[in-house]
Amino acid sequence: MQRFSLQDTFLIKKFQKLDRHQDEDKRTYFEIIFIEEGKGKHFINEFIISYNAGDIFLIAPDDTHWFEINEITTFCYFQFTESLFSSKMNLPDRSYWLHRIERIIQNPNLTPGDVITADSDKELIWQIHNAIVLEYEMAKEFYKHNISNMVSTTLSIIARNITRDLKPRSVSSRKDQHTTIDDILNYIRQHVYDRDKMKVAAIAERLSMTSSGLSAYFKKKTGDSLHHYIIMYKLHLVKYRLKNTDFTVSEIAYQLGFTDESHLTRIFKKYNEMTPKQYKTKEDEVLEDDITLTK
Repeated sequence: MQRFSLQDTFLIKKFQKLDRHQDEDKRTYFEIIFIEEGKGKHFINEFIISYNAGDIFLIAPDDTHWFEINEITTFCYFQFTESLFSSKMNLPDRSYWLHRIERIIQNPNLTPGDVITADSDKELIWQIHNAIVLEYEMAKEFYKHNISNMVSTTLSIIARNITRDLKPRSVSSRKDQHTTIDDILNYIRQHVYDRDKMKVAAIAERLSMTSSGLSAYFKKKTGDSLHHYIIMYKLHLVKYRLKNTDFTVSEIAYQLGFTDESHLTRIFKKYNEMTPKQYKTKEDEVLEDDITLTK
């Protein structure tokens, strides 16, 4: 079976298993796993999920997972890195796409299990799956560009299914229900790109709390201040974009609600002891060294 290497951005593997299956190597890539036939149990991090033919799973590099197989199972793996979506691929409105997708790229198993809950979306993704496999096997002109766009479409569909499941309850449905820390974290993940909605007063209003009550509750439950958590979460996304996109520091500052490039640079350096540009240079050098070692 072909192995994923650092030179690869996309690889398809299709195989059958009779008993137990687990990835042999530590992964540095993402996987979309299609269950073409069979059934059994999928162990993903601390969860155990029953799977059946037609199910689809999204696995991140840091996830630990394996399959216990009850009936002979045919797997189709799409393995890829973020490099598949390099801005050089000219995806339409890449910034908007990142807004939708970063949430599941960073936390794909907030709701572990089959990632598609809508039947119409599942049918659509399987049609795209078939088209991707065909493009990959034929390898005609522009096939890499076509695959990049189709995989991004697949992830967008997955994102809307996960986002639909994680949307905070409406204000009207909150009567007699206490806000949980998950409600707050889900709100932040959903609105982190909107500077106004990230103000403590706006979060408190949305969750039917006072600003002081929200801040005190968050500190009690997490040991961290709400403001500091939001800053660190934004810096996490900044690092992701510096490492995996060609956006400038100024563009990233605008996208994530910082006042300007100097504002982002000052905060980034405070917590990382280097500027965003120095961080990007360092990550690029590490990637080049890794690629050289595999040649």
